[in-house]
Amino acid sequence: MEKNDLALLVLDGAKDFGEKVEENLLKIRKETDKKYIAKLTASRFTNGEGKVVIDDSIRNKEIYILCDVGNYSVTYKFHGKDHQMMPDEHFQDIKRVISATCGHAQKITVIMPMLYQSRQHRRKGRESLDAAVSLQELERLGVNSIITFDAHDPNVINATPSLSFDNFYPSNTIIEQMAKNDPSVFENSIVISPDFGAMERARYYAEILGCDVGVFYKRRDLSKVVNGKNPIVQHMYMGDDVNGKNAIIVDDMIASGGSVIDVSTKLKEMGAKSVCITATFGLFTEGFDRFIEAKEKGLFDTIYTTNLTYIPEEITSNPWFYTVDMSQFLARVIDSMDKKEPLTKYFERTKETYKVVQRSKT
Repeated sequence: MEKNDLALLVLDGAKDFGEKVEENLLKIRKETDKKYIAKLTASRFTNGEGKVVIDDSIRNKEIYILCDVGNYSVTYKFHGKDHQMMPDEHFQDIKRVISATCGHAQKITVIMPMLYQSRQHRRKGRESLDAAVSLQELERLGVNSIITFDAHDPNVINATPSLSFDNFYPSNTIIEQMAKNDPSVFENSIVISPDFGAMERARYYAEILGCDVGVFYKRRDLSKVVNGKNPIVQHMYMGDDVNGKNAIIVDDMIASGGSVIDVSTKLKEMGAKSVCITATFGLFTEGFDRFIEAKEKGLFDTIYTTNLTYIPEEITSNPWFYTVDMSQFLARVIDSMDKKEPLTKYFERTKETYKVVQRSKT
């Protein structure tokens, strides 16, 4: 298929990842003398207000806006003090980029690897429905397509039924990386879901690996609300015996980390030979010290997560922490979209990953 003229508009929070995507896109297309990242300036006034200027022409191009809404390392001066950008501000910059195109783009695709407000995907009583509202806002601004990964609830697509919404899963890439690093973890293994919400993902891992699956039930104190949630009182396990097995915990994100460490502790107490933690997004919102301490106590062995959102080097530099690079995958998706090719092959990679696992076991 003929390639269209495309441009990557990469906001500051996704700069490193965006450059890797461009590098892989050039390799896929066997090009050496072309640039896909258009020059973009996102600046702030000292009172916190911002603006975006697109420095290169994007007229009649298909543009892909890449933004990491979770990158807290991006800072600006606010009333003379350093201020870390929050997801709300990153999302506002996405809208500024769309506005700065001035209607000249042929097509607009917004790539949010971690979907903005994905955990506020449903409403109970009088509370905000932020995930749906934000998607509808992008649609009204003229966005044609959304690309994201491992949305907390894939049903959020129903908020904008006429908008193209592609939700990819990094499960296959993570499993293939595990097979490359240490396939012994697949021997006598059991996949663990830390709660019922992650059960479908855990079931997929278990079917690829050909092993059993277990799940933890989170018993909560409904009389209290801490940080917007009822605190977890106890993790109760349901499933086959984990004694002597290699346990692989599978989840979409690690936020504070308290829950996954509790699950790891329980698994070790039940006699698990090893514990491997996998997650699409490693947020570590309350710091990484608790994981270092847990590792020193032998509560888990390895952590696998992706580079789809920012993780500081002091975390990724640990020898037992593996960062799975998703830039090549995203570059292939963009290349296929640009060529108007079907994306089915990026959703249906089960046979390919199964063969990788089987080869690693021989």
